[in-house]
Amino acid sequence: MFYRTYSRKKEDGTRESFTEVCDRVIKGLSELGRFNEQEERLVEHMLLQKKMLPSGRWLWVGGTDWIKDEKNFSGAYNCTSTELVDWEAFGLMMDLAMMGSGTGAIIEQRMIKRLPVIRNRLQVDDVIGIGGVSDENRQENTHKEYLGNTLKITVGDSRRGWVDAYTAILEASSELVFDCQRPVHIKVDLSHVRPAGRKLKGFGGTSNPIKLENLFYRIADIINGAFGRQLTSVECCLLLDEAATVVVAGNIRRSAGMRQFNSTDIAAASAKDNLWQQDADGAWRIDPQRDALRMANHTRVYHSKPTRDEVVAAVTKQFYSGEGAIQFAPEAIARSNVDLLDTDEKRKQFINLYCEEGRDVAAAYLTVLDPHPLPMDDKELRHRMNRYGLNPCGEILGTDFHCNLSEIHLNQLDPNNWQEQEDAFRAGALTAGALLHHRFNVSRYRESRELDPIVGVSFTGLFDFFVHAFGADWLRWFVAGRPDTPEGKAFKTTEASYLMRWRNVVEKTLKEYCDKHNLRVPNRSTTVQPAGTKSLLTGASSGWHPPKAQRFIRRVTFRKNDPVALACLDYGYSVVPSQSDKDDEGKLLDNPFDPRCTEWLVEIPYSTSWADIPGCDDVDISAITAAAQFDFYMQVQKFYTAHNTSATIEYRENEIEELSDLIYNSIESDGGYISAALLARFDAGETFPRLPFEPISKEMYLELQAEVGVRRRNGDFFESLNKHDNGELIEAGPAPCDSDKCLIEGADGIAKPFSEDSLFAPV
Repeated sequence: MFYRTYSRKKEDGTRESFTEVCDRVIKGLSELGRFNEQEERLVEHMLLQKKMLPSGRWLWVGGTDWIKDEKNFSGAYNCTSTELVDWEAFGLMMDLAMMGSGTGAIIEQRMIKRLPVIRNRLQVDDVIGIGGVSDENRQENTHKEYLGNTLKITVGDSRRGWVDAYTAILEASSELVFDCQRPVHIKVDLSHVRPAGRKLKGFGGTSNPIKLENLFYRIADIINGAFGRQLTSVECCLLLDEAATVVVAGNIRRSAGMRQFNSTDIAAASAKDNLWQQDADGAWRIDPQRDALRMANHTRVYHSKPTRDEVVAAVTKQFYSGEGAIQFAPEAIARSNVDLLDTDEKRKQFINLYCEEGRDVAAAYLTVLDPHPLPMDDKELRHRMNRYGLNPCGEILGTDFHCNLSEIHLNQLDPNNWQEQEDAFRAGALTAGALLHHRFNVSRYRESRELDPIVGVSFTGLFDFFVHAFGADWLRWFVAGRPDTPEGKAFKTTEASYLMRWRNVVEKTLKEYCDKHNLRVPNRSTTVQPAGTKSLLTGASSGWHPPKAQRFIRRVTFRKNDPVALACLDYGYSVVPSQSDKDDEGKLLDNPFDPRCTEWLVEIPYSTSWADIPGCDDVDISAITAAAQFDFYMQVQKFYTAHNTSATIEYRENEIEELSDLIYNSIESDGGYISAALLARFDAGETFPRLPFEPISKEMYLELQAEVGVRRRNGDFFESLNKHDNGELIEAGPAPCDSDKCLIEGADGIAKPFSEDSLFAPV
């Protein structure tokens, strides 16, 4: 997983080792964060032991020359959100996605009503193909030429070139220079864009402009549908997601997005309904006009407390489609103003005013609480009231934000060693805080950081940590539903104690660090991200979530003949064709070297770190209920998280009513709930072949491990990888939203299994 995702190519064609990545990452952090010797040693010590890791983005670009350029600062952040209020915002979000950042957008009417009316019809007459200009004559910048009612766009061969071309066609729809009585003729010249397969020297990876040409036709179609009026929320979403489609095809591994719609927006609520359809022969087909909607998760924002019926409807919809998640905005805004709402009483008062009297009255309450002698200006007040924007996996709160994350790997820590835990969380706080020195060149992001600097210190492997701390008794209690017995109360008290101590370390460290460097101290700094690929580096259960089983087969997707997959073969792991590779009769292929095979699944037998603790093997963790998951999630939300806790609660159909009541009651009582993804759970997992996780018995695990040893041709994975490596990185670093769960939660219209690395595609 490390070599697939985080290791960069060196000048000699080999890949970085883990130690080399750590050296690069620490050097970049120390330089940017102005660490003293003690701080640098602490971060280095925790990183080399994998007890703390920086964000996936920083593992990929940290310490490179590319990230030192101001225009590339955003490439260090996996979490962003942008208010969709002008054409520039669309371009900024494409730019962010091309740098590997996840993009969140609030697409509510009160935001998008600031967009201009579509006054011009667009007609794309001609698109000159890619790569006609030689390397030495290729231009990086995009140029626009106006002649009457004609616009020629010559697309530059750069990230900025693509973004400017995308923005240019959007702007053409409202520019006054054109005669709105006649169509605007668009001519696009892509001849300066480098063809597929060329190396991207700065960010990494290789170019693939395969879908760039179609982007201009799709944008024109969507724009023309809104002629004479403003765009709807769904049209805005499509414009963003069409750009995301181009980015994904362009070799930014995956584009992660969050789109927040008002709960009253019926069209948005049903935007993904029946996106996938099945014909009489059982073949799946996706609506081509809405295909791009797969690029992002959709969340419905409630500005007042939903009724129980509304919650039940949302939970039911998510069970069958994966869509319909609820976000309770007042709680998000209250948490984001904790510097003013610094008691539980004030928080609840704000939420009550917001829900019962409206935003204006709640805003006035904030001004009353402001301790500064000068009155809060309108700009800051508006910013404070809009801090419910979400990043793609929902763990960060803010508006027009960039948030840097670090991650503590609790499965690597001794539950009885408080000093080790403190060191890990101190290192995490310093790692995240270092990026607060960035000064963005885009005014809206720069000004937002000045008003509201935020970081996110996360953890993964919490479930593993508590099994190690409490043993099989805690595991049995959890599976029993976390009942409120004397033993259960003791467990919860100790859980809370750990969580609060960790949070206090983070907040204390950041205050000391920011005060020393004259930086504004973040008012919220703790979160829990979904934790996907990075968790696999240490075998941690994802975030706070329970693992699938004590032992399982983990299947990881690669393209056929990928050097990392070939090294896995040498190491002894088995490889099978992916679920997308079938014969003419629709049967899955069995031979990974079949000419028809295009993707491989590397199968890795895996055991949790606590599987052999006495008594743990006897507990069936597949029996963990939705109610138990919710209780554990809210424990984290209450005692550790200052932002939001990214959560995917898996539930069965007979749990819909109970889970609905838990969510409804938490919102109704101001219990801290903001949002969570809900995912249907199917117990008959064996009916779906080659899933990302397949539970296995201890006996099967030992048998498979023995087979790996027998098949092993080379015990030095790094040596084997360098033998197979062809000098080209196929993927450009980690996904912006680094989690399989996060991708699944945005599923789109039919309850079905999903492949690990295929965005919302049916297996």
